[in-house]
Amino acid sequence: MADKIDLELREDTDGHRFEGVADGEVAGYVQYHRLDDAIVLMHTQVSDGFAGRGVGGALARAVLDRLRAEGTPARLYCPFLRGWVDKHPDYADAVTDA
Repeated sequence: MADKIDLELREDTDGHRFEGVADGEVAGYVQYHRLDDAIVLMHTQVSDGFAGRGVGGALARAVLDRLRAEGTPARLYCPFLRGWVDKHPDYADAVTDA
């Protein structure tokens, strides 16, 4: 299923989160913790006004694409992201359990 919304992904390093911006607003974010050898994705949150528009899936895709391009493996502590990767096995290579 295609995502329903286009997001601009930006990183808020001070807030330790990737933000998905749509229409000039933060539509959602993925909170993280960077380690030496990986990044731990802790929590995904969609802003109330953007619920039901595919923001969670668009964020998952954008964050994992960025980390894959960086060569940084992701550890998924976020249940939403775990479920999303289970449904999109083409992203399994971006995730590590180590």
